[in-house]
Amino acid sequence: MDSQEYYKLAVTRNIGLVTEEEQTRLKHSRVAVAGCGGLGGRELIDLVRMGIGRFNLADFDEFSIKNVNRQIGATSSTADRPKVEVMTEMAKDIHPSVDIKMFPNGIQEDNVVDFVSNADVIVDAIDFFSMPARRLLHKTARKCGKPVVFAAPLGFSGTMSVFVPNGLSFDEYFDINDDMDLFEQLIAFTVGVAPWGTHWKYMDTSKVDSSDHSGPSLACACNIATGLLTSEVLIILLNKRAPMAVPNYMQFDTMRCLYRKGKLHWGNRGPLQRLKRLLAAKKFADQREVLLNNKPC
Repeated sequence: MDSQEYYKLAVTRNIGLVTEEEQTRLKHSRVAVAGCGGLGGRELIDLVRMGIGRFNLADFDEFSIKNVNRQIGATSSTADRPKVEVMTEMAKDIHPSVDIKMFPNGIQEDNVVDFVSNADVIVDAIDFFSMPARRLLHKTARKCGKPVVFAAPLGFSGTMSVFVPNGLSFDEYFDINDDMDLFEQLIAFTVGVAPWGTHWKYMDTSKVDSSDHSGPSLACACNIATGLLTSEVLIILLNKRAPMAVPNYMQFDTMRCLYRKGKLHWGNRGPLQRLKRLLAAKKFADQREVLLNNKPC
């Protein structure tokens, strides 16, 4: 079976939710996925199954046994293997003709323009603690006029945010600047990602380990967040509706059977969000020195 016949047969069940013309557009679209871990790997696989034909893929890390609980590419046989290589193999096993350009050094000053510039949509699946790389990605995408879609798995929930070139920037929405240290930036990020914070009532935050840049996580939450994000990517690529751009936000929590969406008109600068940031900083105060002594990339 040749590649064209394979592709047409593989995406047959998409038709009816997307048209054949739209499916062709997806085949020729390029999505840049930054991060291949708990979200990025799943997001890549779902987007490949949707029939998107071209990707840029960035991650400097290798899979480990600690990743098995939530990362789709993490298995006993892939431990210690580069994530970009494993995920590229998985994608090509689904659609052999998929075009993937790998960025095995992750997001860096010297490659970020190349990573962003030829993509139609950017997916931010960078590690939660890696604020320098995340801010670099968003700033570059904004300069290049590219939308960025971000999702987060929190407890038994998923959240999703979109940043468009003519809307609030990442730094504006989260109220982050260069004068803030990493702890302050992460507190602002934590509060802004999920303004309703439906997960806080049941999550044991004492298990957050800043020295190891880790926290509690479940595969089911990664699936929820992935579904929110990949749906939005497809909607943006096909112009199905306007993107749900910030200051809009959403959170879907299966533990509490809650779906929350809203609009932070002032982003993290609003009085209630500022109060939440103060309370969060107090709650995680013991993590400050540990975090600042173990800065991520």
